[in-house]
Amino acid sequence: MRGKQKLYSVIFICLLLICAIGILIFKQYGDWKNAFSKKEYTVQTNTTRTLSLKTKEFHSNVTIGGIGDILIHDWVYEDAKTKDGYNFKPIFQNVKAMMQKPDLLIANQESTPGGAQLGVSSYPSFNSPYEIVDAIKDAGVDFVTTANNHALDKGERGLLSALSYYDKVHLPHVGTFKSKEDQDTLRIETINGIKIAVLSYTYGTNGIPVPEGKDYLVNLIDRDKILAELKKARSQADVVILSMHWGIEYQRQPNEEQKQLAKLFTDGGADIILGSHPHVLQPIEKMHTEDGRDALVVYSLGNFISGQMWDYKDIGGMVEIKVSKDVTSSGKSIKLEDVQFYPTFVYNQKLKNYRLYPLQDAYANGMADHSYNEIMQHMMSGLKK
Repeated sequence: MRGKQKLYSVIFICLLLICAIGILIFKQYGDWKNAFSKKEYTVQTNTTRTLSLKTKEFHSNVTIGGIGDILIHDWVYEDAKTKDGYNFKPIFQNVKAMMQKPDLLIANQESTPGGAQLGVSSYPSFNSPYEIVDAIKDAGVDFVTTANNHALDKGERGLLSALSYYDKVHLPHVGTFKSKEDQDTLRIETINGIKIAVLSYTYGTNGIPVPEGKDYLVNLIDRDKILAELKKARSQADVVILSMHWGIEYQRQPNEEQKQLAKLFTDGGADIILGSHPHVLQPIEKMHTEDGRDALVVYSLGNFISGQMWDYKDIGGMVEIKVSKDVTSSGKSIKLEDVQFYPTFVYNQKLKNYRLYPLQDAYANGMADHSYNEIMQHMMSGLKK
């Protein structure tokens, strides 16, 4: 009996506790609800956040070099003949250090290196051994222009053979092409963060017709076409170089057509024009373009290596141009900062032992008839504008 009373007491106490807890919870809920309904909440929407985007500044420079004609006459390749082929490398040993100075050295490969399998030949229809490509690349040449009047001396077969060899040894080239697609592809080299486009055109191919339906094989000078490619190049590159095979052979001054084209094409987008074909040096001139740029025209770089002699035909050289690129918050700036010229001389001993020398050395040793000062005055006077 007592046990049941005790159990009832416990149950009663538990019920009281449950009721008390229920009342407390109900009261707390009411207080919370009242407080929440009376409190004001301010919500800020569309908060403006200002982000400060600072343009990353960039400064760089590149040195661009240009040399003239690589024109391999029979005297030169016969001197380079070995029992296993040809070795032209000794020709360049005295100027190799000079040639390796620029970040990008461009040469005009005048005689088409179609290879000995097509028959090596000299003037008037040239075909050079592949080994001349190996030699100039070893000496420091980084890029060759190939649009010139000897491009089709060995026909399409010779032209394509040369292009295949350039590709095999990884030597970039422009001016002659394997296809329309190849022709439409801009050649752009990127060095030190600076994009450099290189274009190449010639006045003709010595009367040898371009095969029908294959106009892409050689870039022939066409004002509208060149202006269109210059515009395309300017949209993709920082610096645009145009190689022009133009002018009159053996004339030491540019003619009126060269001057007119130089003005047209620098205004049209070329920063640097490298000229060839006269086989003698023609002056360097600074141009001021319609859009406010400074441009540079080397009317002719002459022969760099050839079998031609006398009357300035054995004097060539390397032009060296320093280009700077600055990117700031105000935009991009490209400047041609410094121009140098290093004259060279081709020496031989009775048509043997062909060697290139700095002109200063050649003149001092009685090899050359024309002095360093004479040639520098001839080349650099046009920069004083």
